[in-house]
Amino acid sequence: MPRTSPADGIRFAFGTLTALPVRVTRWDREAARGGMQCAPLAGLVVGLCAAGAGGVLTALGAGPLLAATATAAAPAALTRGLHLDGLADTADGLGSAKPAEDALRIMKQSDIGPFGVITLLFVLLAQVAVLFQLYERSWTEGAVGAVVSATAARLALTLAARAGVPPARPEGLGAAVAGVVPRGRALLVTALVVCGAAAAGAPLGASGVVRAAAAVVLALGAAEVLLRHCVRRFGGVTGDVFGGLAETAATAALVVLALG
Repeated sequence: MPRTSPADGIRFAFGTLTALPVRVTRWDREAARGGMQCAPLAGLVVGLCAAGAGGVLTALGAGPLLAATATAAAPAALTRGLHLDGLADTADGLGSAKPAEDALRIMKQSDIGPFGVITLLFVLLAQVAVLFQLYERSWTEGAVGAVVSATAARLALTLAARAGVPPARPEGLGAAVAGVVPRGRALLVTALVVCGAAAAGAPLGASGVVRAAAAVVLALGAAEVLLRHCVRRFGGVTGDVFGGLAETAATAALVVLALG
């Protein structure tokens, strides 16, 4: 098999983590490794699109609430709701309090249970509330929030795919990407994203730099807590868990940006 190129990894990231028309040409461990390392790049593009949606509405005279709603809706549209669905399924699995095998079976069902509905409701409310607060300050703050939160969300996936994190099932997206990213490479990508977030916050002054960098770090902390709990409960990660991690990190990043 030919050596994996950077383009293979980028195609894997965009083809699996977004609904953009990108064709995945390779579906193997090497391509998955490159793809999960490029996950924050996919997040950056999603965040820029979300910021653009809010910016267009703001330019047309819409208020901060409508701009916030559009900004929160854009990532869902650009992923066909994949991460939100994963969040809901993970909440149902965890909330069931059943053994791992039964919880995983619940997560595979097509319907959404009460835990999933409640979790989706409050997560989306939190995202819109924070984005409204940021847009009320300025479009720039709302745009920074959209970009930083979306990038942090996909960075959480890079870390969740690090070596040593097992899959909960032998098949599915979780099994395809679990443990593919070397720990050193995951830390390098994390450092680059934190620096990039700090740069994104620069237009907001010194406090913006600190808040943007802190938002990424604390978002990863929140995602790591969920990751460890899921590994204990389910025996590893699944595609649904990855979706739950992304939405958890995105929401945590936004909350941090709203403070101060």
